[in-house]
Amino acid sequence: EKQVFQLRAHMYQARSLFAADSSGLSDPFARVFFISQSQCTEVLNETLCPTWDQLLVFDNVELYGEAHEMRDDPPIIVIEIYDQDTVGKADFMGRTFAKPVVKMSDEHYCPPRFPPQLEYYQIYRGNSTAGDLLAAFELLQIGPGGKSDLPPIDGPTDMDRGPILPVPLGIRPVLSKYRVEVIALEQQILMLSIVWGRRACPWASHSPHPALDNQHTFASQDLPENELLHPPLNIRVVDCRAFGRYTLVGSHAVSSLRKFIYRPPDKKAQHWNMTG
Repeated sequence: EKQVFQLRAHMYQARSLFAADSSGLSDPFARVFFISQSQCTEVLNETLCPTWDQLLVFDNVELYGEAHEMRDDPPIIVIEIYDQDTVGKADFMGRTFAKPVVKMSDEHYCPPRFPPQLEYYQIYRGNSTAGDLLAAFELLQIGPGGKSDLPPIDGPTDMDRGPILPVPLGIRPVLSKYRVEVIALEQQILMLSIVWGRRACPWASHSPHPALDNQHTFASQDLPENELLHPPLNIRVVDCRAFGRYTLVGSHAVSSLRKFIYRPPDKKAQHWNMTG
């Protein structure tokens, strides 16, 4: 018996990916395979923690079998991560697998199963771990009424990104404005690059005694309020050479910024304590 579905792949973010380029970074994109269809996210340049924030919609997915079998044991989704090269084919970085949450046409789209929640999927490169994918997948049966009976995609519009759909509201995390500040007290190199989510914050020292410099930089961006979803802070040490050449000296990743987070005191609470 033929069943027709729509697959929605909510590709929010990946973290701690494999550094495929000599710069210590990658230009990653994800390819999602389901049955006979596949789609790709956009390519994000020079990052190990891409925030794609992208919804991939697979229409008219035909599956054969009993309805209850589809609901309880849907086909597996394969997700592969690649590094986009300017010349030649993309380099394979890792792979993971997922099963979608299935909604049949006679079920209501409501909690606790819907909308699905983002979760981490371990990425593997051969037998080694190669990062994590933060995503959610749902498989929606198309009933007699057609696609008009499917739950609407409730999300913000992003005109700057053209036809790319962002992850809908209710699935995407709630964001708040964060600012990261980095101070290098002893900088024994000529350039330090801080990569945090989508942003890279390089700065250079031209002093003959860089160890005496007190270098300071900062970057601001919107991050999830849930600290477990924060991307790592990647630090690269780069040696600047003649003719505009750069050589990677080393890199370090701060996997969790929880202990560095400063929260301003609640003025209302302070006033209540003083007056109470």
